[in-house]
Amino acid sequence: MDVEVAARVGRLLEEFGAPQADVAWLLCDRHPAASTALTVAEGPGPVTSFTFGELAEASRRVAAVLADAGVGRGDRVATVMGKSADLAAVVLGIWRLGAVYVPLFTAFAREAVGSRLADAAVVLVVADVDQLAKVPEGRWSVLVAGNDAADGLRARMAAADPGQVTSVPVGGDAPLVHMFTSGTTGKPKGVVHPVRYIAGWQGYLEFGLGVRPESVFWSAADPGWAYGLYTAIVAPLAAGVPTILLRGGFSPETTWAVLRDLAVTDFAAAPTVYRGLRAAAATVPEGLALRRLSSAGEPLTPEVNEWATRVLELRVHDHYGQTELGMPIGFPHHPHLEVPVQNGAMGPALPGWTMTVLAEESDEPASPGQPGRLAVVVAESPFMTFRGYAGGVGAERFRAEGAYFLTGDLASIDGESIIRFSSRDDDVIIMAGYRIGPFDIESTLLRHPAVDECAVVAAPDEVRGEVVEAFVVLARGTAGSDDLAAELQRWVKTEYAAHAYPRRIHFVDTLPKTPSGKIQRAQLRRDRAAEITASSR
Repeated sequence: MDVEVAARVGRLLEEFGAPQADVAWLLCDRHPAASTALTVAEGPGPVTSFTFGELAEASRRVAAVLADAGVGRGDRVATVMGKSADLAAVVLGIWRLGAVYVPLFTAFAREAVGSRLADAAVVLVVADVDQLAKVPEGRWSVLVAGNDAADGLRARMAAADPGQVTSVPVGGDAPLVHMFTSGTTGKPKGVVHPVRYIAGWQGYLEFGLGVRPESVFWSAADPGWAYGLYTAIVAPLAAGVPTILLRGGFSPETTWAVLRDLAVTDFAAAPTVYRGLRAAAATVPEGLALRRLSSAGEPLTPEVNEWATRVLELRVHDHYGQTELGMPIGFPHHPHLEVPVQNGAMGPALPGWTMTVLAEESDEPASPGQPGRLAVVVAESPFMTFRGYAGGVGAERFRAEGAYFLTGDLASIDGESIIRFSSRDDDVIIMAGYRIGPFDIESTLLRHPAVDECAVVAAPDEVRGEVVEAFVVLARGTAGSDDLAAELQRWVKTEYAAHAYPRRIHFVDTLPKTPSGKIQRAQLRRDRAAEITASSR
């Protein structure tokens, strides 16, 4: 590792791992009050910027409101909120009190929200007014954001005394965020990030994304997930680099307009965003200031860089990470670390991480180029903070007496230390950058009276990379039809999550199973992929 880079890793670990680490100070209060912290765009047209001083003031008022509601150190506080300055203020306000943040994606339906609130033992939920219907009754109280109601968050902030709140130094090992995995093989598992987990994300911002003090940086990811939370809010605030939040969903026209109007130099997004830009009829605007492009969330397919090189004269650097870890792999933009981008490769291990591939049959490193189980070398990865899932499950992911942590993916490493993704050894679906587990969707479908059995798998898709498809065995006496397929799709949208509904539903008589009765999703995936390939010829 470059000497300067190694020293920077050490300083980040000291800052965020300190016994008296103060999250609000690290992310906000230490920066010049007049400097821009974030810019909120509604789309083409006017934008609103907020300084660190304004964000500090707003987050102190949020903290005062939460304290009046009984929130204290270690309490779990959740949000169901869209991208906004209010969201940033709420998150910082939670951390000022030493409380723990539970982010929830706004596309989740009521049951998905409720199960996560219960599993995290949340005491209070802050929800936008248009998300309130998704928050069920429970042991938690609810605070309304996003409007000016007399008893809402904004009114209470205006009446609060920010002087009564001083931020709580909690230290690097204190819990910061309580998130949930995608629930690939069972219920979504809780992952608790400590404060020092931020060090790896600021390292990723600098080394992987290559963001510099003078950069105009935009991460298009949603803060309801780990990548969006840490790249769009936490890491840039920690680094004192202005960040951009775009309200609303993706559209090529809006994306190009924001890139142009705000003179974005550094852009990070899921590969599906780049594929959407490539496929759209929207004209690429002149005068773009782009210097660095990055992607994460799913494998980057070669046609993206063929397009980006031709149209933008830039290559997209692919990066790999997990909720448990952060971002350990990728083609770095940092000038001391850059290596040529290779199609179909994930890149080298990033600073602060050492990765290896273990043989499939033993916990020994595989030979160069030999596919095996992708793993973290724990003792040589100072940015790693994960020690196990909430509730004490997941010990089997640590191998050789804790020397290695299995990522759950299969890969190979060549003689130049470039890691190439092979496949996932579980059934997770990665669609448009979102990691979607089949368990929740199958559980939702099985609650419909027309469904007897079902299996949810990934199918290849030119734009999204993968899409969700469901194979459904109907209850006796029920006939499959286009109307029923549409009804089941609506059911998943309303009962689980709007983004995770099956794009296609196949009505079948039986599902392939192992002798022990387990559904063979891998066979369904292979058969469906072969069918799609044959139909495209």
